[in-house]
Amino acid sequence: MGKITFYEERNFQGRTYECMSDCPDMTSYLNRCQSCRVESGCFMVYERPNFMGMQFFMRRGEYTDMQRMMSQGMIDSIRSCRMIPFHRGQFRMKIYERENFGGQSNEMMDDCENIQERYRMSECQSSNVQDGHWLMYEQPNYRGKMMYLRPGEYRSFRDMGMSGTRFMSMKRITDMC
Repeated sequence: MGKITFYEERNFQGRTYECMSDCPDMTSYLNRCQSCRVESGCFMVYERPNFMGMQFFMRRGEYTDMQRMMSQGMIDSIRSCRMIPFHRGQFRMKIYERENFGGQSNEMMDDCENIQERYRMSECQSSNVQDGHWLMYEQPNYRGKMMYLRPGEYRSFRDMGMSGTRFMSMKRITDMC
C-alpha cells in the first residue's frame, strides 16, 4: 500500500490532494503541484493526464520544491500519478529494437546498464513485460528521461507520449520502494 500527498505550494503548504492509488487526472483537485510527500510505497508522476508524457519516479521521502526538480528537465507539471505495487518473484521482459515488436529482440531478467554494449542494439522502441515492474531510461547507466513499464505489451513508446526518446538502459523496481 502506498500513500502520496501533493501540495499546491512549496514546503507542504496550500491545498492538498492525498492519493493511495492511481489517479489519471489530478487537475480537478489541484491547480499545480509545488511539493509532495511520499509516506509509503513508490509512485510514478506524469506531466499529462492519463499517465502520458514525461515521467518521474518517486520513492518514500519529502520533495519540498517540485519546481526545482522539474526545472532540471524532468517534468513541467504533474497531472496524473500511478502507484507502483510491490512485486515479489521473477522479472522478465523482452525488448525489441523497433516498434510493433520488430527488429532484433532480447529477453531480460535483470538490470541492464547499456543495451548497446550488452546486446548490440542501437535502441529499444517496444517491449513485452511478462513479470515484474521496470524503469527504462533514455541514457546508459540509468540516466535521463525515464518510463515505467508494468506487465503488458508496449507496441510503441511513441504512443505513450515518449516520441523521439531512445531507451538505452533498464532497471527492475525491486527494493527501491
